[in-house]
Amino acid sequence: MEKRKTVTALRAGEDRAMLLGLSMVLCSVMMYFVLGITILRSYTDRVWINETSCTIVNSSIVCDVNCSYSCGTECWRRSRYPCLQVYVSLNSSGKVVRLLHNEEAQESNPEVWTCFYIPKCQKDYAALHAMIQNISERLKSQDTVQCFVDPTDRMDSVILTQIYSLVTVLYSLFWPTFTLIGGTIIIA
Repeated sequence: MEKRKTVTALRAGEDRAMLLGLSMVLCSVMMYFVLGITILRSYTDRVWINETSCTIVNSSIVCDVNCSYSCGTECWRRSRYPCLQVYVSLNSSGKVVRLLHNEEAQESNPEVWTCFYIPKCQKDYAALHAMIQNISERLKSQDTVQCFVDPTDRMDSVILTQIYSLVTVLYSLFWPTFTLIGGTIIIA
């Protein structure tokens, strides 16, 4: 009788382990799907891929841009932020172009102005102005920076940092891969 209870208990434990392994494999497949839609797609669609050295030519605040921020549920207030424009000279070609912080700065910039960095809109304009002024001073203090250019010359600007680099993609694929391997080991 005791032997029968032990066999039943082991069988239930094996079933739970099998369900855990299958769940881990299923979750990793879903994570691969989500990452494929978001990060991998953005990584393959990126334009600025060649890294080069850029010399800072000019860094100045040119205007104020209007924005709106949330002050609660269904409440929006208007504010503004200073627009910092940075121009760099590409050391490889000598061409002078605008420098942007990252890919999102290109997408979320206003039509007329191309600002280097777009801060989160907030009520305190003085804090935003101080932050942008600090960024401008830091850029002016550096003679050269590493930047990313479009090898096809379709874009008239360069970026300082990439959001979706190879390291970012590899970090994002680590946990789904780890979960898939762990689930497969449990099943086998």
